Amino acid sequence: MKPFGVVPPGPMLWAGPGGFVPSARPPAGGPRVADSWLVDEGRCRGVGEHRARFVRSVRRVSAPTADDAVRWETADRFVDDVLHALPRTGRWFPRISWDEGEFTLWVRPAPELRHEVAVWVTDGPDPREDPWIKGPDLPRMQALRDRAAATGAGEALLRDDDGCVREGALSALLWWRGDVLCCPPEGPDLLPSVTRRLLLDNAARQGVRVCFERVPVTELDGLEVWSVSALHGIRAVTAWTGDEALTPRPGPARRAPRWQAALEDLAVPLP
Repeated sequence: MKPFGVVPPGPMLWAGPGGFVPSARPPAGGPRVADSWLVDEGRCRGVGEHRARFVRSVRRVSAPTADDAVRWETADRFVDDVLHALPRTGRWFPRISWDEGEFTLWVRPAPELRHEVAVWVTDGPDPREDPWIKGPDLPRMQALRDRAAATGAGEALLRDDDGCVREGALSALLWWRGDVLCCPPEGPDLLPSVTRRLLLDNAARQGVRVCFERVPVTELDGLEVWSVSALHGIRAVTAWTGDEALTPRPGPARRAPRWQAALEDLAVPLP
């Protein structure tokens, strides 16, 4: 059993209060619930929101039993132990998951951070079975990312049945119309993005008007568009790939650097 503060890179099963034990194999497929966030030299942003989303998701996918309260309390204690066990030096992108009654921590080195991205406009319907839960659809989203890479893009745009913008395969989408920050309305077809919430809260603090709208991707023509995630923060969309009839022209990313700096200022030390 590994004590807190020395959990090595790789998948570890939670052994209950007191530590973690190595997993027999890396996590495969899509867990029933998962969450991830960036840890940079022992600091991270939105960790309370990530905790809440994870525990809330475990509650949603659990079969109702007399042990519900115990399971949800256990999920909360698991996240507590994770936060104490994560490395305080280096850059990491840990993943936590719950599946078949087991809680897992996978300490992964953080990929290279990027501030720009090309987005592929997908040519089919949103394939997710439960967009509101992060976990079971991860293999499908990675497959879309792989298809996007074949077009020279680093993200894939998901659309609803009417062709309106939803979000990226592994990111949320926001855009600017003049001085108004815009994004799709929240609902069961969107993952509750922590980074999107942090940005909308920052907009409220600055008195920036926010507009929720359902729009076809062509209406993003010439606008500053962001693909946002816990790993990269803000990536400005600098190119669109896919069907030329659907791909807008990218707009200049004038606001992204300042808002990225504000996002990074939200990082706080781990416990």
